[in-house]
Amino acid sequence: MALQTLFGFHAVGIRLRTAPRSVVEVHADPARRDQRMRQLLARAEAAGVRVSEADDVRLTALAGTRRHQGVAARVEAIALTRSLDELLEGVEGAGQVPLVLVLDGVTDPHNLGACLRVADGAGAHCVVAPKDHAVGVNATVSKVASGAAETVPYFMVTNLARTLNELKERDIRIVGTAEDAPRSIWEVDLSGPVALVFGAEGSGMRQLTARTCDELVRLPMHGLVESLNVSVASGVCLYEAARQRAVRSAATEG
Repeated sequence: MALQTLFGFHAVGIRLRTAPRSVVEVHADPARRDQRMRQLLARAEAAGVRVSEADDVRLTALAGTRRHQGVAARVEAIALTRSLDELLEGVEGAGQVPLVLVLDGVTDPHNLGACLRVADGAGAHCVVAPKDHAVGVNATVSKVASGAAETVPYFMVTNLARTLNELKERDIRIVGTAEDAPRSIWEVDLSGPVALVFGAEGSGMRQLTARTCDELVRLPMHGLVESLNVSVASGVCLYEAARQRAVRSAATEG
């Protein structure tokens, strides 16, 4: 089985906590022995994971960046779930309301990592992207995601428009974002099953993706800048959906 590299305390620490058997080896800088490092090494020892000393040169080579924080790990890939259909069946079977983040054309690993992090924080059930216009989960994505790459299923699909239509068949409303949309995010009901769609910065969503959406909405911009970073925009919209769902749940219980 092919191994992957994780680096940074969040990514390595969460993998040790959630799937320790998938961790083959931890590489740590012997020059760093602060409390954070001691705690991570203790967790690795408790899980029976082999720890090897590695200097900055070795860690940089493993991680592909000098921003490794003194720790990297070689791990086996783990599948959070086998398919989007399987995940949604589980969500619906548990009586939950699906919340999906769709990224069309996000190719920067830092943006994907940040999107996974906000998806985890807001309670999104998964992130969906096209195979031909997206970045996959790599070491940089895992580092930026701060552990969310280990908790949020990320599905890369062959045909995004077809997948969106399949979501519609499940009564999941497809809401895309566009700067010139007539209604703002605050005016749309996001308390039901919904997939929020975002395009890449600059180019935005592809035309076919936009046409497939049930509705396009905009984020109100009150300053001089015209748009937000895709991860920031995703966070704003996902948390608005989470807020509306909390209000609806409270009203139902009341």
